[in-house]
Amino acid sequence: MSSRRTTAITGSLAMASFSAVMILSFTAHADDQQPGSGKGGKVVDKAPAGVQITTLLPEKISVDNSSHKTAITATVKNEGTKDSEDIRLLVVGFDGLEVHSVQGCAAIAAKDLPKGSNSGFSCPVGKLAAGASKSYDVDATYDLGKAGKICLPVQTSDGKKTFWQQGPVPFGTTNPSPNAPATPLLLGTDNKPVAPGGDALPKTGVGRDVLPLGAAGAGLVAAGAAGLWWSQRRRPGQV
Repeated sequence: MSSRRTTAITGSLAMASFSAVMILSFTAHADDQQPGSGKGGKVVDKAPAGVQITTLLPEKISVDNSSHKTAITATVKNEGTKDSEDIRLLVVGFDGLEVHSVQGCAAIAAKDLPKGSNSGFSCPVGKLAAGASKSYDVDATYDLGKAGKICLPVQTSDGKKTFWQQGPVPFGTTNPSPNAPATPLLLGTDNKPVAPGGDALPKTGVGRDVLPLGAAGAGLVAAGAAGLWWSQRRRPGQV
């Protein structure tokens, strides 16, 4: 192989490595288009004309069978023709799926979590341009002996309206592989727990579609439609 060709190949590989580093370094960045699915998503409050907010979750995640760790990418998109107002994304875990951190986001206090959830983070998205998206790295653990669900509501920055809510949608498998290094889970699949005699899913928390906040959660309240997640209760003394 000529030295000129060798140099060209080496340069191409270096550029590819640089590009990969750049992509990995810019999660939670505008226009970060990630493949995923809006399965389990629904409009709650109508967004302003020209604004269409949605979210995406990966179709498949992998859970380490020793550490129970898993990584999830949560993406919020504006599929409309006009820029959104300031919005925020919430990332909330239920049952066997516990969220430990979300890049650039603040943990929701335990007293403010929705009933039935075990963890949650609030992400200040800001104004989202028409056609743009932002993606967030979610570090979580999944107890394969339980069912596990995740929920992504997108609200106004003050929490008074919820434009979109994906979930709580399950990740799971009907074919556990406890002897393998990792277990793949599929979005929208109820988990068959990895445990002796674990053919039946545990019934924990509230129903999948009714997820009211606790009384202390006034700081995260959204005036959503009846029967959806966020209650309209407020702390004593609030106007």
